[in-house]
Amino acid sequence: MNTIEAAALGKRYWATWALRDCTLAIPAGQVAALVGPNGAGKTTLMQLAVGLISPTAGRVTVLGGLPAGSAEALKRVAFVAQDVPLYKHLPVEDMVHVARNLNHGGRWDQPRATNRLAALNIPLRRKIGKLSVGQQAQVALTIALARRPEFLVLDEPLAPLDPLARHEFLASVMETVAEDGLSVLFSSHVLPELERVADYLVVLANGHVQIAGDTDALLASHQILTGPTTLAGALRAPFTAVHEQRGQAQAHILARRTGPVVPPPDGWQAHPVTLNELVLGFLREPGVSASPGPAPLDSNVVTGVTS
Repeated sequence: MNTIEAAALGKRYWATWALRDCTLAIPAGQVAALVGPNGAGKTTLMQLAVGLISPTAGRVTVLGGLPAGSAEALKRVAFVAQDVPLYKHLPVEDMVHVARNLNHGGRWDQPRATNRLAALNIPLRRKIGKLSVGQQAQVALTIALARRPEFLVLDEPLAPLDPLARHEFLASVMETVAEDGLSVLFSSHVLPELERVADYLVVLANGHVQIAGDTDALLASHQILTGPTTLAGALRAPFTAVHEQRGQAQAHILARRTGPVVPPPDGWQAHPVTLNELVLGFLREPGVSASPGPAPLDSNVVTGVTS
């Protein structure tokens, strides 16, 4: 079963395509990271997946074929938006009470909400607006998890958090993944954190999918090759250059291996690729695709991830 499946999915706002020709299938049970620069289409894809907006083209289903936004999907999918939409004037316990009452027909787990807030030492009578940013994020996550979802969608949950709060937030998510077998899709610019938790990686640039696949498999199939700049244009199979950085003497190439493991070409040294190098390499060359299906249409160069 696939947690989310998109076929030729696109969303256009007036004359601008925020997402285009997105074909994607993320297996169930994965913690999937969605990465890309601002304006790449990450939030649009997530909003399409949870039914907040309708596609201009193509289709998207969740949890083995349920139409995104359908009544059955809404019972089984939880979404935490980037701006953590909580009522800032309400005390925490009242906010949880409102969420429970709005969850008609769902699977609300009040003991989970109560126990989780107690474990986090979040004062129930304190108003949401008086909590720290990290505590507000944890309240939003608590409400989402109390719905006992099968698919949790998190839009930039780590962006406003300090390192300790980021660690605690991700630890909470991973604990629930281990307990419930939860599938997760989250977007983030915090690449070091992704390498620690993401089973599956999706990279978007200019509204198109650049990479989609198992994180370990993608890392294993790419290498950084270092060698003389004079040889940079002579790379041969089974290596395909994804992105090149050429100096006067040396060149550094992110290369995809398209065949069995072999020694690097003469004059080259091979090094394992990090998640940061892999992501930035594809973002700098958005015309190159490492996923099945048609290559992206837009050839504009993206210079990196912004916060």
